Amino acid sequence: MKTISAILVALLLLLNGNATFAQDTQDDGSLFYDSHLHLTNYIQKGPSIRDFMKVMGDKVGRSTLFGIPLQQQWSWMNSGEDAPKYYLDSDAPLYYYSFTDAYIAEQFNELTEDEKKRFEPMITGFNPADMYAFDHIKRVLLTFPGVFSGIGEFTIHKEFVSSKVAGEVASLRNPALDTVFSTAGEIGLVVILHNDINKPYPKTYTQNYLKDVWDLFRRHPETTIIWAHCGLGRVVAPVKDQVVFMEDMLDDPSLSHVHFDISWDEVAKYIVSSDEAVKKVAELMNRHPDRFLFGTDEVGPTDQEKYMKVYNMYEPLWKALTPETSEKVRKGNFARLFDEAKPKIRAWEEANKGKLF
Repeated sequence: MKTISAILVALLLLLNGNATFAQDTQDDGSLFYDSHLHLTNYIQKGPSIRDFMKVMGDKVGRSTLFGIPLQQQWSWMNSGEDAPKYYLDSDAPLYYYSFTDAYIAEQFNELTEDEKKRFEPMITGFNPADMYAFDHIKRVLLTFPGVFSGIGEFTIHKEFVSSKVAGEVASLRNPALDTVFSTAGEIGLVVILHNDINKPYPKTYTQNYLKDVWDLFRRHPETTIIWAHCGLGRVVAPVKDQVVFMEDMLDDPSLSHVHFDISWDEVAKYIVSSDEAVKKVAELMNRHPDRFLFGTDEVGPTDQEKYMKVYNMYEPLWKALTPETSEKVRKGNFARLFDEAKPKIRAWEEANKGKLF
């Protein structure tokens, strides 16, 4: 009888998995889980993880954890003693900074086991135009076992950034990118991809990136994907009928592995720009509550009030969502995606322990 009871309990847990996630996230007392957080900036500086935990306080239960994969070069010939702090501060190029992954792992490993449960570190220090990028990802996992939950945020097309990156330009059509997505799918890593839906200040005769990004996603149905910022940017505004094309993606069974994050104050400004915009987005989310995640996209936050800015900007949206959808967007979907991913990743690490890549 005891064995039968155990089996019944296991079956009930499987059948009510989503309800279990929701209950867990509601009970921790936090406002949200942050699906998009940069601990360091474009010159690889930021608070320590313990200082960031103070900023999180009891407002944020869990968070992703990644740096920025690009370093802004300080070129004396370009800016002299005026050291750039941001990629728009200089005409000098950006270059891939692979040490960011080791730094994030080191910060994470300073935590206690209970503290680690609040974070999902991500691998970002690879060049997506490099056919060896997948080796970097595997090497990082085996060098720092038990640490990483995904890859990203990494960038293919980004306004004012892509054109500054030294070396070959990344592309949605590059086979190197396919190897990265395939590797993530094989291992179970969650992918956070930044790819603008359009070019900055597009001309009427130019083509946006929508077809190429859809094709990329369809080629990798085994990979859990989060499309950062819904494809929007600082000057990359929503395309015509943005909600319609997103609905088409959400209804397409070949894209059921694709999710959207609504991180960044630049995205929030579009969503809360009018009552009509809030209504349309809320209706979309209420129809597809499992496919959206909230994130801040803050970079090296050191002040809780500023850190809460994006969450507070979305107040009209939170009010427009059903309670169930709000909980999933703010917390539940984060918990589900990452909690499902980690056992697969740890199993891959164990199976490949001692291998060289």
